[in-house]
Amino acid sequence: MPKYYEAGEVLDDSRPCAGLRADLKQCLSESDCMNKEGKSAKDCLQVSSTLDQNCRAIANTFFQCKRSLVDNRNRFRGRKGY
Repeated sequence: MPKYYEAGEVLDDSRPCAGLRADLKQCLSESDCMNKEGKSAKDCLQVSSTLDQNCRAIANTFFQCKRSLVDNRNRFRGRKGY
């Protein structure tokens, strides 16, 4: 489940999309794919169909946030998932 960050709350990671990165790490570490099957996070995201919908949604949002960093059309709109 994603965590909601307050306006004044500061993360240790100051890179763009840091909140989504932390949520994705937490979701993957709690998933059955990593715990029971012993796969790496990369394998769980690429191949595994046992990953739940919440983790898939967070991974998709994280991808869109990272993509918006290099997309010039989003300069005016801002980052997605910020």
